[in-house]
Amino acid sequence: MTKLFVGNLPFTATEESVRALFAPHGTVETLALINDRDTGRPRGFGFVEMSNADAARAMQALDGKDFEGRTLKVNEAQARERSGGGGGGNRNSGGPRRY
Repeated sequence: MTKLFVGNLPFTATEESVRALFAPHGTVETLALINDRDTGRPRGFGFVEMSNADAARAMQALDGKDFEGRTLKVNEAQARERSGGGGGGNRNSGGPRRY
């Protein structure tokens, strides 16, 4: 299985419309559109899980394609670090100051 990140979705996109977009390229196993946890409004991206071959076809066909007036960004989802806030390489983050 491959999980695809689908970005720059129109805020009007529904699970049905995104499933229909991916269906010609293979079987959509799972689909999740992400909403803002505070407002409940769509955040304009989601994730689609498909078999490896289907995902490769969908990525090739849909990345850069226009969908309801927005240019889609479709690529393989990257695992998100669950370590909390990012320090961005600041060598002083993570311990008491020593001066």
